[in-house]
Amino acid sequence: AQALVAKPDVLLLDEPTNHLDLDSIAWLEELLVNFNGSIITITHDRAFLDQVATVIVELDRGKLRSYPGNFAQYLITKEDQMEQEAVINAKADKLLAQEEIWIRKGVEARRTRSVARIGRLETLRDSRSARRDVVGRVNLDVSSGEKSGKIVAELTDVSLSFGHPGFEKIIVSHFTGTLLRGDKIGLLGPNGAGKTTLLKLILGELQPDVTTPPGKIRQGANLQVAYFDQMRDALDLDATLEDFISPGSEWVEINGQKKHVKSYLTDFLFSPERARSPVRSLSGGERNRLLLARLFARPANVLVLDEPTNDLDIDTLELLEDLLQNYEGTVFLVSHDRRFLDNVVTSTIAYEGTPENPGFWREYEGGVTDWITQSKRAAQINGGNKAAPAAKAASANKSAPAAAKTDADAPKKKLSYKDQRELEVLPALIQQLESQQKAIEQELYDGTLYTRDAKRAAELNARNSKLEEDLMTALQRWETLSV
Repeated sequence: AQALVAKPDVLLLDEPTNHLDLDSIAWLEELLVNFNGSIITITHDRAFLDQVATVIVELDRGKLRSYPGNFAQYLITKEDQMEQEAVINAKADKLLAQEEIWIRKGVEARRTRSVARIGRLETLRDSRSARRDVVGRVNLDVSSGEKSGKIVAELTDVSLSFGHPGFEKIIVSHFTGTLLRGDKIGLLGPNGAGKTTLLKLILGELQPDVTTPPGKIRQGANLQVAYFDQMRDALDLDATLEDFISPGSEWVEINGQKKHVKSYLTDFLFSPERARSPVRSLSGGERNRLLLARLFARPANVLVLDEPTNDLDIDTLELLEDLLQNYEGTVFLVSHDRRFLDNVVTSTIAYEGTPENPGFWREYEGGVTDWITQSKRAAQINGGNKAAPAAKAASANKSAPAAAKTDADAPKKKLSYKDQRELEVLPALIQQLESQQKAIEQELYDGTLYTRDAKRAAELNARNSKLEEDLMTALQRWETLSV
């Protein structure tokens, strides 16, 4: 606000989307797109760059390069450039190898031609030494610990509020959901909505309000939880990097394998020489990398990540995405990085509370883009029957027949998240089963297989019968969920 009120000709922004919620980011994007002056922004928010940027300037291996267009266009151009670099570097390395062989044969270098060739060899050596063709990349791995139970948490009609009766602030109102092992859950909501509070409810750190009927929370078995936000709060600036990662020991254990702490730190781009440096000497991005290193060194089957993308470079972001996608445990992710959420989460719990209906949270399948699409569709459905919320509230105090009438007029009841996920994958499963059946029938069609390979024919018939059973089960389930 202070920067914009002066109506500058040039606006300099350093990570402007950090700590902004989604509504604020959307507002800022619209403002910057319509801004008449020039804008220079440092950011690793890829969705923000796609919306706002017209030129990308990259600092890569000590060189500044400019790319026209937004981030998506930059990626295309950058990929072409890297392919060309790889070809050029391969040719240079081949020539260097040939010259090294020549010089090692002990060729006389007194003639002018030989002296010139030795000079070229030295130039090639210097060029190869100066060329840093491998960009520093974080090598992420995570100690996943023992498996948790299949159900991580099951919440039924859970509510939570703070404050004195009559003046309380409702944080969660009648939330119901089931979270399973392996789910990647994103929590969305404006700053102050209560995302962290809801997380604590889910993980059993807070107890729900006593209501009638009572809300219930059932935690899964063998939960080992690691928190990114708590580590950030407990960052010891005077500790050395290696002591922060592994206090009192030179070793860390990742998935049952011991690794020296200095070697482990190099996976996160900290050289062995820096292992004894104090944490306070690190930049913001380096501190976040160090926190991730400590987080992933702890055996855990549930990861809670609160704004993990702040100050991380794009390469590290993409590697973190890959790790979380392949992580066998459960992930709870509080973030306003839309691209990161879209690439990682399998479901989203979004705050949709209003002054009339505070503390309302709804679960959606997919990431931010899916949430926006589905919430718009839900708003359109509800908008067609504006009286529905009031009717639903009134029905609680009326007789059963009146309640039945309200239910008949209301939109179709929303499927649970798990049922919705199953419904969406069933068509592809049915198509796959039908394709396999068709392939078997074609192989058996002319009847010659029965004489050529009776065993193979019997196996195919048995397989075909099993496919028929699976297909009927899938079709019946599809019909049930579609009603």
